[in-house]
Amino acid sequence: MDIKTLYSLFKECSRVTTDSRTIEGGEMFFGLKGENFDGNEYAVKALGLGARYAVVDEDSEAASSGDARVIAVPDTLETLKALARHHRENTLVNGKRLTVIGLTGTNGKTTTKELITRVLSTKYNVTATKGNLNNDIGVPLSVLSIDDRTELAVIEMGASHPDDIEKLVCVSEPDYGLITNVGRAHLLGFGSFEGVKKAKGCLYDYIAAHGGKIFLNADDSDLVAMASERWPDGAPAIPYGIGLWNAIVLPSSAEHPYLRMAVPSTVPELVEGDGETLLAVETHLAGAYNANNVAAAIAVGLHFGVSLEDAIEAVCSYVPKNNRSQMERTERNILIEDAYNANPTSMAAALDNLAMVQAECRMAFLGDMRELGAESLAEHVKVLNQVLSMGLDLVCLVGEEFGKALSGKERDGVRWFPDSEGLASWLKANPVSGATILVKGSRGIQMEKVLPEL
Repeated sequence: MDIKTLYSLFKECSRVTTDSRTIEGGEMFFGLKGENFDGNEYAVKALGLGARYAVVDEDSEAASSGDARVIAVPDTLETLKALARHHRENTLVNGKRLTVIGLTGTNGKTTTKELITRVLSTKYNVTATKGNLNNDIGVPLSVLSIDDRTELAVIEMGASHPDDIEKLVCVSEPDYGLITNVGRAHLLGFGSFEGVKKAKGCLYDYIAAHGGKIFLNADDSDLVAMASERWPDGAPAIPYGIGLWNAIVLPSSAEHPYLRMAVPSTVPELVEGDGETLLAVETHLAGAYNANNVAAAIAVGLHFGVSLEDAIEAVCSYVPKNNRSQMERTERNILIEDAYNANPTSMAAALDNLAMVQAECRMAFLGDMRELGAESLAEHVKVLNQVLSMGLDLVCLVGEEFGKALSGKERDGVRWFPDSEGLASWLKANPVSGATILVKGSRGIQMEKVLPEL
């Protein structure tokens, strides 16, 4: 079946799904195949539950079911991507091609996407990536969720391999690009920090090849250099930055634990001046490192005609979830919950933030950072040295890599556990109270398991 014919069938459907458990009626189901699952096996069930069509691999058993609603294709994932690309290219707003903002980066992608969406939604009907569905399945599904009401789209793209972003931009076809930052993450897949920059830079490459624009953190030397490489005569950039704007990041404390900023009222014109009015930005985000994410959202909003006041109000109303930059006051402690993921760059930033927190008792509970390849031990040693230099009241480390890094450096006030369950058990027997505690680690370590004991 050619893509135009498939697209006409897609337009009959309520939405696209790859999970038969979410069928409500009228969907187009794609039977995707992975290492540990085969969605083709659920195609007939999906139709029975109310799906309008089921797209399956032509060599699957479902393809020979004889049901006219079954659409057999050579490769369901490639077909999903092609359908998403066709939808993106054929979606118009007031007779013009829909504007798509593409977003990637090592850290802060999802938070920045959520903030941008909040800001733009004060003026537009925005379709954005849900959660962190930013991979080769999530991006097509995000694009296919764009409907007739959409006026702007914000598509988040993640990467753990060199060609991931290159593939994803060919699906989302962004008009604007924003890289939050580049750091030392997924080194097992990228090979090196230079590999990270090259992979993330594929977003800039696409924008350069198609005449788009970028939102550029002018304070980030790596991003500025990456832009200069692609646009030697000057990037088509909308610049932003805490330093560029003369914004102020205020210190946090137990009484005021969230990120607080002050931005000049002249931000839209990016004018420096004496005695200018400062506008307060009181967020629900934990960590000064989120200041750049807030600035990015404000910059995007201003470019698309959102007032500075409305942009600030939208940012301040955002409440993070899923253990991303969350601050929680329990009956006994103040928790900085950043346990969704971790890499050397984000770990260093989180510890820098903890160092600035003014509190009588500070602790750090850190889990291993995954996918660092040959540099894993060295990177864990760097984090260990940083946290040991901070004079914290208690440091708890979890995981094999931190165990290796700690070898020979054991001292009072530092404890190691093989897994998060071990730390949770110890905390149950040795309750902690009156502390401000950073909880951070890679997703696979499941540091959220210690939260109930705090």
